[in-house]
Amino acid sequence: MRIGVIDFPPFLFAGIRQTVSGVLLSSFLIVFRHEKLPSLKELGRQAFAGLLMIGLGNGLVTWGEVYVSSGLAAIICSFMPVWVTLINLTINRSELPNGLIVVGVLTGLAGILLVFSEHLADFAIANYQLGIIMILIASFGWAIGSILIKRSGHQSNPMMNAGLQMFFGGLWCFIFSSLFDDLRVIHWQAGTFYSLGYLIVFGSVAAFSMYAYVLNNLPIIIAALYSYVNPLVAVILGWLILDERLNLKIGFAIVITVLGIYLVNRGYQLKNRKVAEASGA
Repeated sequence: MRIGVIDFPPFLFAGIRQTVSGVLLSSFLIVFRHEKLPSLKELGRQAFAGLLMIGLGNGLVTWGEVYVSSGLAAIICSFMPVWVTLINLTINRSELPNGLIVVGVLTGLAGILLVFSEHLADFAIANYQLGIIMILIASFGWAIGSILIKRSGHQSNPMMNAGLQMFFGGLWCFIFSSLFDDLRVIHWQAGTFYSLGYLIVFGSVAAFSMYAYVLNNLPIIIAALYSYVNPLVAVILGWLILDERLNLKIGFAIVITVLGIYLVNRGYQLKNRKVAEASGA
């Protein structure tokens, strides 16, 4: 994603990626699996989910990576399970966070702050600050979209849902592109084509459809665990391919961040187990 937006408008890049991915996946399901398009009401539900998870979730991350390194963007996005936990606790106000959840949130925040300490000089750049804010909003939007999909309880094909969400989310990105991108400067470089092709096949058609399937079949907290791996992969690949910063301090910060998120989810699981045992008794 970082390579793709070096010389290409970010929202336009995300729009092309997600729309093409949505058309490919949905067309495959309709033609070869004989799936049918859902009702207009369900299409509206998937369009709204596409706005939250793809238009905002993916589009804002793509925009943010114009100014923020891929590794830092992934670390910020790894806080998505924490958003999921906190939103769930807010929705069900009878639940209060236990001590392990509180410790986990504080630990994760400490890890994020430690990463930011490596980029203190960059905070003087307004676009850098804005990029971080947009990525935080993106992870929050993705969390809300995931929760809404999970709570809807609609037993439709998760793969078709993924295709529709990518398609509608891509359309939202085109709208954002017309508002925020500088469309006067579009450079089709080799890196643009390569990154776009990779993200269409692996980042969207494969990975997002898998996430939709997991979200449909497993608890949302378990589904959100995928974001644990992203910072490790992004920081290492960013260092190898893009010469992004990597040192012992950043590595330690990643470990702290992932530990914090693990503690939040572990605390949430223990809390649910106690509730289940209490109801069984």
